[in-house]
Amino acid sequence: MRKPGQRPLTPDDWAKAALKAIARGGIDALAVETVAAELGATKGSFYWHFKDRDALIQAALDKWEQRRTEAVIEDLEREPDPAARLKKILGAGYEFGPTDRAEIVLLANPEHPAAVRAVRRVAERRITYLAEQLEKLGWDATEALDRAVVLYDIYVGYMQMAHVTPHLVSEAARRRQLDLVFNAFASGESQTKHGTRTRSSDSTPVRR
Repeated sequence: MRKPGQRPLTPDDWAKAALKAIARGGIDALAVETVAAELGATKGSFYWHFKDRDALIQAALDKWEQRRTEAVIEDLEREPDPAARLKKILGAGYEFGPTDRAEIVLLANPEHPAAVRAVRRVAERRITYLAEQLEKLGWDATEALDRAVVLYDIYVGYMQMAHVTPHLVSEAARRRQLDLVFNAFASGESQTKHGTRTRSSDSTPVRR
């Protein structure tokens, strides 16, 4: 039970606790009774805010989506240079992705229709954003999308590798690997529609 004087729980409190439960053991680990106990609340308090467990799952997924995608993109938009922005995206993904147990669990096995939809939505949003940056660096739309998909594939694989073989993804190694990925898929020269080539790393047009 909650102590006297503690502030009332909000739906956001429940969503955060539910997301922690998902991080521990996936969607199946999210039990209303367990989350309520961790919050020092009753099931009656839960039903004050949510219709059922599925509604809590959706709230947790919305929290994950906002925190790990929309908020990140909003922050990145403060960077005016698309090359620097793309480097920041990759750097943040490589540094913080492996620490987000909820994301690792959800990407590996969504298990629930709402989770499948959320994972798909997040993947498409991130890939679209990556492709937009690559287009700004001079790649045409098709190649930008292909490269964005490959970059995202690498990111998802990297998160798993960080847990299986952490000795291969030390901080120094991560910086080297980020440079390799950026140089392979974002830097170099890209063909534009105007008969020029653009060096994507610095957005400087180079006439043929």
